[in-house]
Amino acid sequence: MRDAIARGLSRMGIDATDGQREALEGFLHLLQKWNRVYNLTAITEPEAMVSRHLLDSLAVLPHLPPAGRFLDVGTGAGLPGIPLAIMMPDCDWVLLDSNGKKTRFVQQAIAELGLARAKVVRARVQDYHAEAFFDVVLSRAYASLADFVQSVEHLRGPSTRLMTLKTEPEAGDLRALREQGHHIDIIRLRVPGIDAPRSLVLLERTDT
Repeated sequence: MRDAIARGLSRMGIDATDGQREALEGFLHLLQKWNRVYNLTAITEPEAMVSRHLLDSLAVLPHLPPAGRFLDVGTGAGLPGIPLAIMMPDCDWVLLDSNGKKTRFVQQAIAELGLARAKVVRARVQDYHAEAFFDVVLSRAYASLADFVQSVEHLRGPSTRLMTLKTEPEAGDLRALREQGHHIDIIRLRVPGIDAPRSLVLLERTDT
């Protein structure tokens, strides 16, 4: 697993310290351990976990601002929030999910990995209200692009950027969101070990 992480990061052009690589590996070991009891993920083969969990999450890293407040909506087992928080330790992270067993795991992972500026919140996104707007709201596994945008509307400030990882963005959603005043960029991603298409959809308001 350690070698697979190092190879994957190198292929993606991501620089990581020894401590960050150890933390990424430690996160996957924790996920394996808890998965035996809590069934957090169906992906259990080590190299597949590296590509489909770690590298897929970190594919957004070059497109994030270097500082700010970040919200991971529907974090599940801490993806993409925990790998990104490991790589961006000076940023504030909120990892949001309504599933109790998953948020318990994420809380334990945050504590064991020493992610001092990350926290987990158990709540439905529609019920969650933050003290301040986020710079970036992101998701990795949301039902549809339109549902994602609608569900986080109350968490957006004038300059908040929305980002979501998709296999292929829905054409109808893209058209409707542009008509509603969104500027949309679609960035095609290449993730080592994943043959399926991956896209990062970035949305910003144009009516502010």
